[in-house]
Amino acid sequence: MAFDAKTSDAENDEALLAAYAEGDARAARLLTVRFGPRVFSHAMRLLQDRAEAEDVAQEALLRLWRQAPDWRTGEAKVSTWLYRVTGNLCIDRIRAGRVRRATSLDAVAEPEDDSPGVEARMQDRARARALDEALSHLPERQRQAVVLRHIEGLSNPEIATIMEMSVEAVESLTARGKRALSQALAGRREELGYDDA
Repeated sequence: MAFDAKTSDAENDEALLAAYAEGDARAARLLTVRFGPRVFSHAMRLLQDRAEAEDVAQEALLRLWRQAPDWRTGEAKVSTWLYRVTGNLCIDRIRAGRVRRATSLDAVAEPEDDSPGVEARMQDRARARALDEALSHLPERQRQAVVLRHIEGLSNPEIATIMEMSVEAVESLTARGKRALSQALAGRREELGYDDA
């Protein structure tokens, strides 16, 4: 399967999904490699539970495979659709009480990277724990908007599509979420190694 370099990623994703719908297993593998880690990362940020995030990522990709034969080209990007499904699955699990909200990041294996020193890695872990702890106290929709915008790097219009709300509502959620995170972390700047300069 060859793709034109001028073709957008979204068009390539749709072409891969169409190929999978026609029985091309290689297309499914390529989509899984492309989206699996992103879907898992998004679920992990929302759920803070590795096993639940893995289950959600698998379920989201299974739903994509089931949707493939009926996919309507040009209506939504594959990535947007997957983020929406992942977010909804996470919220369903949180509301059903299947996920504890304050799971420690210590239970999550850190990827090995020997470039930074021990002190830098400890500082990074402390910052990640502090951020995840602060995120866990945000309301569900606010947390989802903040994670999509500031951690996943999506645009407000993409988030609006994923969360099925207006761009203005997304902007309001992310602004309130950022303020709440800033207040929650304000007293910990020195502890987390941030200068006040």
